Amino acid sequence: MMLNRIALILAAVAAPAFAQATNVDLIKPPIHSDRVPVAIETSMGRILVALDRLHAPLTTENFLRYVDTHKFDGESFYRAMPYGAGGLIQGGITSDARKLNPPVAFESSGKTGIQNKAGSIAMAAFEPGKAQADFFIETTDIPAFDGPDGFAAFGQVVEGMDVVKAILEAPVSATKGEGAMKGQILDPPIRIVKIERVKD
Repeated sequence: MMLNRIALILAAVAAPAFAQATNVDLIKPPIHSDRVPVAIETSMGRILVALDRLHAPLTTENFLRYVDTHKFDGESFYRAMPYGAGGLIQGGITSDARKLNPPVAFESSGKTGIQNKAGSIAMAAFEPGKAQADFFIETTDIPAFDGPDGFAAFGQVVEGMDVVKAILEAPVSATKGEGAMKGQILDPPIRIVKIERVKD
């Protein structure tokens, strides 16, 4: 199960830093032509992310296929996982498995240079190469996710980190969830009203 894998990864030694371009240049405007701005409208507010189609083209295209067909609309953020001084929030498609597209090939941080840092958006997966629609946003650096068995980061929050942190602090159920996810299920889940590209 993906969450057991997360627990194992978090227990491992931190992966080394990469010499390639990192998230730093994604944080500040303007959003360049190789960045795709996408707005995640939630019941708690708006999160604007810049997807890096230059360095993570496969992962970005996979995410945009869901965005452009409105498959995320009406879904939810359902998980808040604490980690260190922050954590991550996870959302995606839980309403109907028929909305899922085939898995996308894994683009590791070693290939893309995009590290799992505070503000990163990354794909969730049971194992590398199995990511479909679930994604998460981190509020702290998680270098253990950067390894060859980690998770593909593909963009950065440019506005709305206050909303991400508010979702992370939202109420969770003490009884819902299995294994590593127990105690991390948002109750109630935070609704994703819609996710769409931001037009110029």
